[in-house]
Amino acid sequence: MPRQPLALKTLTNAFLVFWLLAAVFPFAWTVWGSFKVEADFFSRQSWWYAIEGIRTTQQTGGAFTLDGYRGAWILNEFWKPVINTLIVTISVTFISLLVGTLGGYALARSNRRYAFWILIAALVFRAMPPITLVSGYLLPFFQLNIWGFLPTTIIVLVAINQPFTLWMLHSFFLSIPKDLDESALVDGCTRFQAFRMVIIPVMWPGVITTGLFSFLLGYNDFAVTSMLLRQENQTMIPKIASFLGSIQSEGNVMYAVAAVVSATVPLFVLVLFFQRQIVSGLTAGAVKG
Repeated sequence: MPRQPLALKTLTNAFLVFWLLAAVFPFAWTVWGSFKVEADFFSRQSWWYAIEGIRTTQQTGGAFTLDGYRGAWILNEFWKPVINTLIVTISVTFISLLVGTLGGYALARSNRRYAFWILIAALVFRAMPPITLVSGYLLPFFQLNIWGFLPTTIIVLVAINQPFTLWMLHSFFLSIPKDLDESALVDGCTRFQAFRMVIIPVMWPGVITTGLFSFLLGYNDFAVTSMLLRQENQTMIPKIASFLGSIQSEGNVMYAVAAVVSATVPLFVLVLFFQRQIVSGLTAGAVKG
């Protein structure tokens, strides 16, 4: 294999470093600023105030402060939206994977023509903007008096997410040879036993990858949760938006900054923890055995 020219290698490395810094800087800057007061982080005189924390020291006695986190988590009870978010995301992920694995496996192993049309219908449904789908749910939810509750929102998010989950898991199942199913059936397994004990362990990285995307849908959703949940049942993203809309006039925007950091850090940890499974899952779904 020919060696890469030194100039090209240097240019490539410089571009990667620049891209990495450009990608990391906004989040790193937000994390840093969450420990400052608003007069420093949003100073109009000099951005250096956010570095040194001059006014933070004057107001709190130190260059760093937890006032933003204290205001978000304690004064505004941000822990309640966090719990609601966990309930919604875990429920959406579990239900989507349960239905998606069974449906994706059935469609991948089916020779019927209707399987293709089911997938096409799911794709069309997934391509529609979620906001247009939610508007159709509002009237019956009001009439049935089920608007504003977490289970209602979970059902809607599952309905929106299920086509994507079905398509993704279907592609993973297609990458698994049918010989595994047939061998398990010959050995005396039922179809469900073959699915549970032979197929699922093989495509576990694909399940984790799909589950992560399902988790992110519920975790980051704004349109559905903001329209279907009451103020007391809000999840994190609508709650952060309400911070920006309601407390900015009071000079406490740092509550929103601290809440943004609190909501983003778990995603970094989650992706880092499952990075190997994600890469192997995406690779498995791209190669048909």
